[in-house]
Amino acid sequence: MSTFLIALLALILGYLIYGKFVDKMFGPTDDQTPAFKFEDGVDYIPMPTWKIFMIQLLNIAGLGPIFGAIAGALWGPSVYLWIVFGTIFAGGVHDYLSGMISLREDGKSISEIIGIYLGSKMLMIMRVVSVILLVLVGTVFATGPAMLLAKLTGWAVMPWLVIVLVYYFLATILPIDKIIGRIYPLFGICLIVMAVGIALGMLGGIGGHVMPNMVLKNMHPAVPPLPIWPLLFITVACGAISGFHSTQSPLMARCLTNERHGRPVFYGAMVAEGIIALIWAAAGCTFYDGSAGLAAALKTGGPGGAVYDICLGYMGTGIGSALAMLGVIACPITSGDTAFRSARLTIADWFKIDQKDTHKRLAVAVPLLLVGAVLSQIKFDIIWRYFSWTNQTLAMIVLWSGAVYLYRKFPGTSKYLMAAIPATFMSVVTSTYILQAEEGFKLSTTITYPAGIVFAVVCVVLFAKATIMKKQEE
Repeated sequence: MSTFLIALLALILGYLIYGKFVDKMFGPTDDQTPAFKFEDGVDYIPMPTWKIFMIQLLNIAGLGPIFGAIAGALWGPSVYLWIVFGTIFAGGVHDYLSGMISLREDGKSISEIIGIYLGSKMLMIMRVVSVILLVLVGTVFATGPAMLLAKLTGWAVMPWLVIVLVYYFLATILPIDKIIGRIYPLFGICLIVMAVGIALGMLGGIGGHVMPNMVLKNMHPAVPPLPIWPLLFITVACGAISGFHSTQSPLMARCLTNERHGRPVFYGAMVAEGIIALIWAAAGCTFYDGSAGLAAALKTGGPGGAVYDICLGYMGTGIGSALAMLGVIACPITSGDTAFRSARLTIADWFKIDQKDTHKRLAVAVPLLLVGAVLSQIKFDIIWRYFSWTNQTLAMIVLWSGAVYLYRKFPGTSKYLMAAIPATFMSVVTSTYILQAEEGFKLSTTITYPAGIVFAVVCVVLFAKATIMKKQEE
């Protein structure tokens, strides 16, 4: 129990101390924001900061900090370390920079921002990658809640999937304040009740389950245990750092009324998600009394079944458990809808399609939803694995873009290091994973570990060539 509480305190202090440091290094101003400069009544709409924070949190807190954290618990309480340090030094920086740079670049989508700072070739690549990732996210976050709703009600999955996709369609084309801005506060209450309820249930020892303290040991039940590096860092997709978040931050950058609100909205929402991930990782370690029990539960009922069991076990069958389940369902739904919305805006930015016209919004949104409906028929865990790697790879690229931005905007300083260091780390993680994973090249660790380090060194050299060395030549 003590290590869980220490990890929780570390996340809070991380926001108060390192989050403030990052904000000070970036230097927010009182300049007019895109919400006022380009107000259009659809996507650029000034909104209260508390509501933007709530929308940002629900946008980014999809299945990652729940399903991913539970899967990460298979390695034992050591997962706490990645959630805490990843959130503070990587995920928080990533989300803050993607949101604030978008503010400075008139609310542009993340693919356009990457193009500005990493070049035209990367722009074209990231436009395609971003749309693919967003459609994958929308698909994953449609099938996931449909599975949970089916478990909760006893209905078949398909009717719920149709209902979720219809909602996604409406949320994708309607002005952001018509549906998303109105129902997200209610979903936010469910999300908070869920997190607090599960945490109190664990701390109270309900069911006789004892929270294990963290030990630096690989507790994965497979024989031999699956390696922590790099599998854990990809599995806990959104609970520590997520490239998907960078596709969501521009949505809120188009609504923020002052740059000085960026820290609570962008960095703060990531820390809040880290807390959610920490709670669910702890629940996975605690409720099943060890990794073996958790592995058996995941094999039998999947992550949705594990979530259902944990909610009932810690909160009973009353209204608290129902609200907890709604919170878990709300997380992916409120990420899936904005995923398709972000895909629409990415394509609109790409082809310069005016989104004030409803017919033009429909022309972009309908094909996206149709593709998502087709992909939803693929086995969930297959989509999830490809989503996780693509997600973390995008995070790595966004961090490198942030490093270039900081170097260019603050020449002669070392501010770029707060993005370049986690970018280097994620370069090792993502390259090692795709070389080693079953859905990748299936190479042995004797090859993948050195190759991952070499790839990271190449990224550092390319960054230096594009910034420091170029500056010296000039």
